[in-house]
Amino acid sequence: MHFALKARPLLAGVALSILASPAFALDGNDLLAKINKALAIQGGKLDAQSVTVNGGDVKLEGTTFSPSGTVKGLEIGTVTLQGVAETAGAYSIDKVVFPNVSMTKEGSTLSASDITMSGVSVPADASTGGFDSLLLYDEAHAGPMSVVVDGKTIFAVGETNVTTALSEDSSGIDFDLNMKGLKADLSVVEDPQSREAITDLGLTSLNGMVTVSGSWTQNDGTMDIKEYALDFDKVGRLNLAVSFSGYTLDFIRSAQETAKAMESNPDKEEAQQAANLAMLGLLQRLTFNSAQIRFEDDGVTKRALDYAGKKQGASGEQMAQMVKAMTPLMLSQYNIPELQNMLSSAVNTFLDKPGSLTFDAVPANPVPFPMIMGAAMGAPNTLPKVLGVKVSAND
Repeated sequence: MHFALKARPLLAGVALSILASPAFALDGNDLLAKINKALAIQGGKLDAQSVTVNGGDVKLEGTTFSPSGTVKGLEIGTVTLQGVAETAGAYSIDKVVFPNVSMTKEGSTLSASDITMSGVSVPADASTGGFDSLLLYDEAHAGPMSVVVDGKTIFAVGETNVTTALSEDSSGIDFDLNMKGLKADLSVVEDPQSREAITDLGLTSLNGMVTVSGSWTQNDGTMDIKEYALDFDKVGRLNLAVSFSGYTLDFIRSAQETAKAMESNPDKEEAQQAANLAMLGLLQRLTFNSAQIRFEDDGVTKRALDYAGKKQGASGEQMAQMVKAMTPLMLSQYNIPELQNMLSSAVNTFLDKPGSLTFDAVPANPVPFPMIMGAAMGAPNTLPKVLGVKVSAND
């Protein structure tokens, strides 16, 4: 009896050690295989020379990523997957850490650091056709990135963050991108005419940011990009918003199959013709909902008028008057009187006091893409009415 009492803790320890043994450890190769099954839908493949597991961490060494349509993969190096857990064949990853990037070719060096992804979900089955078949993540981050040519930084980004989240009813995905501290040095342009234009327009150096936000709904494939904005100091903010439907997972798979068929066909001319026909068929599945292009001036309009006027031997104010007079004359040949009047009025208002210029296309009802293409080829002057185009300024 005394021996049995002493043996119980020992037996418990043996049981725990069995449960924690390699038989119950993470399967790194299965994780990589399921990542690739999900990537196949989203376009790409991840290869690793070796896969090692240490507790809840998985290390992929000698990693390369091959986007769809590429022959040679991009060499990445060692990728570390931290906090990996498996549940019913699916995996969750707390954080993915990528190595810093430094590539040099012909005197140009691209570098990027602090590249991570967090809250990654790897599906157990990538063929279900729902969100549970997609490779998703909560956030992707990249720190400073730069392009250096002959010792001079010509392009740099301070920080980039991308976040995604399932909607409250799990019917779609919301996404946001913020690229901050974007800098470009255009003083390195060598062409004399281009250098003159860049200098007169005050564009020798650009400082700004890029923001993107939108959502994607799975069932009807509605892609709603609410904001795709380029914002540069002393230049302005250009934003594109667009919404269309039909961009479903099935549409994406069909597009990828078309691309693969084109790649495998040795007769490239025939492959291109077949791909064009296939893409026309795919476009018939898309529907246009709305779009907007909006520019908010931050000083570049006046400089552009001054520069154009100088080329014509006139002042910026005189150039503005010339543009006002030319706009209705140029539009009159297209037989779109309603749009002509709207655009002429908006241009006059904008040039008198540069603020904002907005082009909206909001049809009364969603318009199938084939109808848009038919109008463009058969009666292009009807397009503004079909798409519900309106133009305004300084609103």
